[in-house]
Amino acid sequence: MGVVEAEALHGAVEALAGSLQPHVATAFFVFSACTVALAALLAIVRLRLPWWCDCTVCEAYLTASWAGEFDNLCDWYAHLLRTSPAQTVHVHVLRNVLTANPVTVDHVLRARFDNYPKGAPFSAILADFLGRGIFNVDGDAWLFQRKLAAAELASPALRAFAARVVASELRCRLIPLLHSASREGNGKVLDLQDVFRRFAFDSICKISFGLDPGCLELSMPVSTLVEAFDTASTLSARRATVPMQIIWRLKRFLNVGDERKLRDAVRLVDALAAEVIRQRRKLGGAATGSDLLSRFMGSIDDDKYLRDIVVSFMLAGRDTIASALTAFFLLLSDHPEVATAIRDEVARVTGDGNRTMAATFDKLKDMHYVHAAMYESMRLFPPVQFDSKFAAGDDTLPDGTVVAKGTRVTYHAYAMGRMESVWGPDCAEFRPERWLRDGRFVPESPYRYPVFQAGVRVCIGKELALMEMKAVIVAVVRSFDIEAIARSSRRPKFAPGLTATFAGGLPVRVRRRRARASGHNPPI
Repeated sequence: MGVVEAEALHGAVEALAGSLQPHVATAFFVFSACTVALAALLAIVRLRLPWWCDCTVCEAYLTASWAGEFDNLCDWYAHLLRTSPAQTVHVHVLRNVLTANPVTVDHVLRARFDNYPKGAPFSAILADFLGRGIFNVDGDAWLFQRKLAAAELASPALRAFAARVVASELRCRLIPLLHSASREGNGKVLDLQDVFRRFAFDSICKISFGLDPGCLELSMPVSTLVEAFDTASTLSARRATVPMQIIWRLKRFLNVGDERKLRDAVRLVDALAAEVIRQRRKLGGAATGSDLLSRFMGSIDDDKYLRDIVVSFMLAGRDTIASALTAFFLLLSDHPEVATAIRDEVARVTGDGNRTMAATFDKLKDMHYVHAAMYESMRLFPPVQFDSKFAAGDDTLPDGTVVAKGTRVTYHAYAMGRMESVWGPDCAEFRPERWLRDGRFVPESPYRYPVFQAGVRVCIGKELALMEMKAVIVAVVRSFDIEAIARSSRRPKFAPGLTATFAGGLPVRVRRRRARASGHNPPI
């Protein structure tokens, strides 16, 4: 090899080394950062911080050994709370005190409300998804949204508007869809959970935003964006199950794993919310709308804040109602005698079985058995299985449990519905009659039945939600038989999320009920 060739080769090597140097430096930096982060986590474990422990509960949680006996985390928690003398347990690795004691629930939600806000840790977990929406804030921001929404939800005009929307959705979409499925015989299977989610989404868009989802001008199908909404809900909820916040925060910083998926999902949710706001503004906003969003747009000139409000309305109006309806019809499939009792009451209250939808709506308030069946279903399957607060200061619960400042305190509505100490020895049974006195519905204390929360934060959309669910139940039950396929209310399997969702949906077959002797079909 000549001198010229050697010099050329040497120059090429130097050029290659120079071009690779930035990449090598970057790779070394990333490797070093990951090593330091891993070392920090190992150091934290070795330190065995005060909240760390190796008790049987914490060991079972960390190793997931509970899954060998229970299908769902909520069922394991219910078991722990049933076997606890105080109906309270402490999961130290989560710094979380769980309770199913009505006296303790009253203490947290009413007596010491000021000491148990949502808290900064909870807000941080849901910040990317819910932002500054009503479910994720405290203080003045919460009070402002609550007052504005409560005033609108209490207005007769909005309630009448909501009733018209639900009646229209039933008459034009849900009932025809079920009727079509029933005509295809035993071969047609519907995912009823998905059907109710679509129904609730369409309804909440019209009631809360004054928009038909079909009118949104989106760059992708609405179904894709709604799927992103579900993904964001699931991954946000998963953050709360991590023993140390630093884990999900580090993944968020590095944009890897679930945190990368969450960021992508939230980006799509943002696009959906932005289009809702744009369309509402295009149609006239606060000047012409009779919906909730128009009311907020009259007081807020911040699209990011409006985005958070839109997402909160979607979560409340779609996910919770769809969850409650799905669980109700799963229970009804296992208890056909309850469906028969509902049909008997509807026929008795309406005077005959062939009233129009509008006439039936006027009679919903007189259907006490239907109301009792709804409440009984949500006792066993609350749409929101638990809710957490964070102690602003040191406290002692009525059962003697000491709560340190910054501890998460969770009341577990799902577990409470399965407590003999709260509901008696038949607590596992679906028995609507437990809510009736002389044929009339009689509510229980909200601290015994915190499905709609209780105290100052009690759900302001409760009456609207009950009207919508009751209307759906009456319309569907009197016209169809719903049979769940390979699913049982006695051993449900849930998917993770902010609201109770059945893993794999609820596959059903729909059968049109036979015509009455008079020759009239059940009305739609």
